[in-house]
Amino acid sequence: MAKLEILHFPDPRLRQACKPVEQVDDELRQFIDDMFETMYDAPGIGLAAIQVNRHERLLITDVSEDASNPLVFINPEIIEADGVEVTQEGCLSVPGFYENVERAEHIVVKALDRDGKAFEMACDGLQAVCVQHEIDHLDGKLFVDYLSPLKRNRIQKKLEKLKKQGRVA
Repeated sequence: MAKLEILHFPDPRLRQACKPVEQVDDELRQFIDDMFETMYDAPGIGLAAIQVNRHERLLITDVSEDASNPLVFINPEIIEADGVEVTQEGCLSVPGFYENVERAEHIVVKALDRDGKAFEMACDGLQAVCVQHEIDHLDGKLFVDYLSPLKRNRIQKKLEKLKKQGRVA
């Protein structure tokens, strides 16, 4: 396995819409394993392929306390959403910043698993927030897009300053 480089806001590659995964094979499964290693090392609870510069509709999550519930969502699609929840979110591509974001409280997502088998999953709480956050990435959207332009610009300027100082990649 290998740790992958995580792209940071405002990298324009994070703004591209991802293409569907066409083939689930051993190469993709190895990439998924590398994504998990990268996410756990960061540490994080979700990671979209675009965050490590692969522009395919693939995301992983593990919202458990002990890294015991790794989930893979290939070509995910939210097919139901209801309720409203405001949760403080952070992002591995926007390190060190946390802001309140409004999302659906309950969702049902359909996707393929790491073996290419179709499934549907009802999600609520942190799992629902995480899946919605990562699907946004696949559409070229970041959690900072839910913030006011003033807050978003302030975060961008701070990250650019930290990058110049060599404190973020």
